[in-house]
Amino acid sequence: MPPKSIDNAFTARNNFGPSGDPTYAGALSFMRRRYTKDVAGADVVVWGIPFDAAVTNRPGARFGPQAIRRASAIFDNDPQYPFQRQFFDDLSVVDYGDCLFDNGYHAETPGIIENEAAELISGGAFLLSLGGDHFVTWPILKAHAAKYGPLSLVQFDAHQDTWPDDGKRIDHGSFVCRAVRDGVIDPATSIQVGIRTHAPEDFGIEIIYGEEIEDMRVSEIVERIERRTAGRKTYLTFDIDCLDPAYAPGTGTPVAGGPSSARILSVLRRLGSLDIVGADVVEVSPPYDHADITAIAASTVAQHYVGLAAERKARR
Repeated sequence: MPPKSIDNAFTARNNFGPSGDPTYAGALSFMRRRYTKDVAGADVVVWGIPFDAAVTNRPGARFGPQAIRRASAIFDNDPQYPFQRQFFDDLSVVDYGDCLFDNGYHAETPGIIENEAAELISGGAFLLSLGGDHFVTWPILKAHAAKYGPLSLVQFDAHQDTWPDDGKRIDHGSFVCRAVRDGVIDPATSIQVGIRTHAPEDFGIEIIYGEEIEDMRVSEIVERIERRTAGRKTYLTFDIDCLDPAYAPGTGTPVAGGPSSARILSVLRRLGSLDIVGADVVEVSPPYDHADITAIAASTVAQHYVGLAAERKARR
């Protein structure tokens, strides 16, 4: 255990090492990382986007970043399971705080998110974004595609999010449609996992439906993802409603028949071979959560992103 401390998010002198904050107290940054607007030299930047004006059912995802940060406190201090390593010995991770936008001018929000995301990744840091509803992935994807070119998208979700879009909508159900049409993602190397609804268009994106997952081994799911992305620059987006409502009740559009958190986390754990350039977890709606079940699942998804980043750095 590290020496006892408090409020490591503010008192840390650098971006490395675990804190000694009690799990039940102290400033709640993501995994107790230092809050800072200076991202120079950071390997991973954690960023909250408290926006939920694009939802089509239950709101509340604007409170998602707070809930995910709170739930992540349980990870501090110990070697991280299942990675068997202390991430922060060698990995520089900072919590940049949240994106600021005017909730009275939603038309300006996408540009604000895109521009700030572009700035955060300009120095080479891996951007881990905490939503917010799934619309926020659209401007984040644009920022990454501007840097890396058209991306392979790995989308964990109950919904395809390919509903018609005229390019002006603020809608969490159409961002994939827009990303394909604008050349931001390559549908021929993209895949959706856990889908349990139908949309009128799939754009040629490969789909692993929820009922298929129940009959597949984890290794088979991973192999499908690896084969589809084929070594391309890849962005991972995780809508928490990919999980069955038993494991993630606190979300805007829950759909029964989904996989367990254990199964999907096992898939994430094995995606180390992918060239992942950015990732997010979205659609956590704390007002519909119970005992932080959903927030704990989402924070664990984000923790796995950090673990994969730590392993990538160790391999260099």
